[in-house]
Amino acid sequence: MSDLPPLDLFLFAGLPYLAVALLVVVSVVRYRRDRFSYSSLSSQFLESRRLLWGSVPFHVGILVLFVGHLLPLLMPATWIQLTAHPPFLYAVEAVGVAAAVLAAVGLAVLLVRRVTSGRLQAVSSVLDVVVVGLLLAQVAVGLGVALGHRWGAAWSAGTLTPYLWSLVTLRPDVAQAAAMPPLVQLHLVGAWAIVLLLPFSRLVHLFSLPLGYLTRPYQKVVWTNPRRFERQSVAERSRAAERRHLVKGLLGAGAAGALLGVGILDKLARFLGGPDMTLDEEAALLRKRLERLEMTAEERQLQLERMRSPYIRVAGLGELSPTQGHYFTDYLMRPALAFLGDDGLPLLISAKCTHLGCTVSSQVDSEGRLLCPCHVSYFDLESGRPLPGSPAKAPLPQLGWVLRDAAGSVVASRSPSGETAGEADQASAEQLAEYDVYIARRFATGDA
Repeated sequence: MSDLPPLDLFLFAGLPYLAVALLVVVSVVRYRRDRFSYSSLSSQFLESRRLLWGSVPFHVGILVLFVGHLLPLLMPATWIQLTAHPPFLYAVEAVGVAAAVLAAVGLAVLLVRRVTSGRLQAVSSVLDVVVVGLLLAQVAVGLGVALGHRWGAAWSAGTLTPYLWSLVTLRPDVAQAAAMPPLVQLHLVGAWAIVLLLPFSRLVHLFSLPLGYLTRPYQKVVWTNPRRFERQSVAERSRAAERRHLVKGLLGAGAAGALLGVGILDKLARFLGGPDMTLDEEAALLRKRLERLEMTAEERQLQLERMRSPYIRVAGLGELSPTQGHYFTDYLMRPALAFLGDDGLPLLISAKCTHLGCTVSSQVDSEGRLLCPCHVSYFDLESGRPLPGSPAKAPLPQLGWVLRDAAGSVVASRSPSGETAGEADQASAEQLAEYDVYIARRFATGDA
């Protein structure tokens, strides 16, 4: 963590803890000193026409977005399995974008309402306008992340969720957040800024739950006028209203029960009857299952081979190219690439992008760079370092290798740190071409 810039340390470690500390301390002090300020300071009495078109869309949209952000944090493993299914992922992304648009529209209406109404300006503070504007900007940035870095519902559970849990466990993984694209980082900083301002603003009413309403005595408010009061007594009006409410309640409960019963019976019938498939569809399903079993068996075979063998063959040295990489799987079952270096010896490098884990391209461009196609990160082939401006911040790790002759003897080796041993530099080009390139278990570390 000490190698990270001080600004990253403050934004992704200092700011979160500062925001949460102020949230707790200021909220408690404010409640003890002026508990009546724990209110949204409703302005409905001053202007209610545009409030409906702003408050309702904002609350609906923001609640959906809050739940959508909370679920990956509480159940990351289950969420990753769910988003692995394209229909679920498409549905989550569509609902998230729709909720963000709804919240943005509501916030825009509330912001315009607050800055254009003279009555509201008289009871509004600068912080009220700032908070609404910050919320609108945060939703807009979130929309930008959803559209610019697609399928965030899938990759956020493996990137942002570990960062947030590292804050909870008091071991902040700042490098995880610092490796995110700038728009994602801005979204994170915006969230901590909102938490920071929350105890100073009217948003603090989030913590003021009216639980007393659940236990207070029953109250009934009756609107009337003298002329109508002469015609009908309070008791008669109450009985008539109670009968109407009873009938409406029974009709609503009956309709809801009928719809629920139809849905349950339909699901039960489908479950007991099983899928109605033709023979061709059943055969296609069995073939797909068989293919998955074969892929799993092949992967397990590779794992078993790496557990038993001190060396795993990559390719013949004569087969390697300086511009076209040869894909292989390292001891940790991660993708890697093998090239022919400028010194005539192997050059092995990890093919797993340090940004979001995509597989980098095997083709080297004219400037000696490798491209990660997911979010356009360029890496220097010789050093593995990402080029300035790339979303990735950490370099691709170099892998160690050994050269073995036809008899299986090790003639040369190079560790991941670049230390070369052996007599490969004394061999001719023809001799080198006959050697085979291997990865060695002794070089397989968590950083390889």
